[in-house]
Amino acid sequence: MTTSAVNTDNNSQPSQLADSEVKLTDVIKSLPKECFAQDKGKAWFSVISNVLAVILGYFFLAIAPWYLLPFAWIYTGTAATGFFVIGHDCAHRSFAKNRWVNDLVGHIFMMPLIYPFHGWRIKHNYHHAHTNKRFVDNAWQPVGTDVYENSGILGKWAFKRFLYNRLWWIGSIVHWGLHHFNPKLYREQDRADVKLSVAVVALFAAICFPTLIATTGVWGFIKFWFIPWMVYHFWMSTFTYVHHTAPDIAFVPASEWNAVTAQLSGTVHCNYPKWVEFLCHDINVHVPHHVSTAIPSYNLRMAYKSLQEKWGSYLYPECTFSVSLMKYITDRCHLYTPENEYISFKDYYAKQ
Repeated sequence: MTTSAVNTDNNSQPSQLADSEVKLTDVIKSLPKECFAQDKGKAWFSVISNVLAVILGYFFLAIAPWYLLPFAWIYTGTAATGFFVIGHDCAHRSFAKNRWVNDLVGHIFMMPLIYPFHGWRIKHNYHHAHTNKRFVDNAWQPVGTDVYENSGILGKWAFKRFLYNRLWWIGSIVHWGLHHFNPKLYREQDRADVKLSVAVVALFAAICFPTLIATTGVWGFIKFWFIPWMVYHFWMSTFTYVHHTAPDIAFVPASEWNAVTAQLSGTVHCNYPKWVEFLCHDINVHVPHHVSTAIPSYNLRMAYKSLQEKWGSYLYPECTFSVSLMKYITDRCHLYTPENEYISFKDYYAKQ
């Protein structure tokens, strides 16, 4: 089922799974073994094609007249998002069988985005273990009505500016800055890895940013790095937001949480323009990725087809990325009630 916005028709909602009815391992075992097979050729093709795509983007940026720069920025930033997805596969150890290869490639491809690989890897794997678990999932948490009510005048103003004025696209930047550079936010045994990744991106920035500014000026830094980086964060914010947010997707307490429900029914498959899906290595085919992070990106569509055939009634209805979709979500998903449902600011104040 595909809709231009998230479907709110009760007849289209996924079937509910009783806690004891099925386990996530049952869903994983139902997938063809080929879904989990790592293919060196496909993995390195994604690397080479992505590098060429980014080179093409920077060539476009270098020669484009001013009126074509927005198109060059959008393309280059989207291609750079593919770098992140390669690092994403490395973080899940689905890029290569050898850990050192995953760590090396992950650092190389996340380095230009100034994203510490190990810090993100650790936090992101935690998100997969606790998807849509209220107060625990660290990728996205809805703002509770109680938090909003106790936030004071300034806090309420900030929440309304962020949630009501459609600023979802800066969420990834906030997450990047707050959660991935401070080793104290990690377990003692993980801190050495986190420090290493921070040192890698710091060294990259210390060498490349002054060099870029010295050779192209401040405008060159903005043109060739900052704006493509902002486009990349637009996509990362959008992917995270859309894949786990809809008026009827519940974030439930740990005592009520069910892994199968969270991964099958609480994760949304969203269709994007084909060129975006290609450059971003099908990260939008998100449901099978949440069923098992061991599935390489180039096998996600195979796995999703299998899930549709065997578990289709439990899948959340598909959506298609559009202005209307983002308006639909951002008009309704403002605050989260104790009854585990979203409410808009309009409806919230109507009840006061």
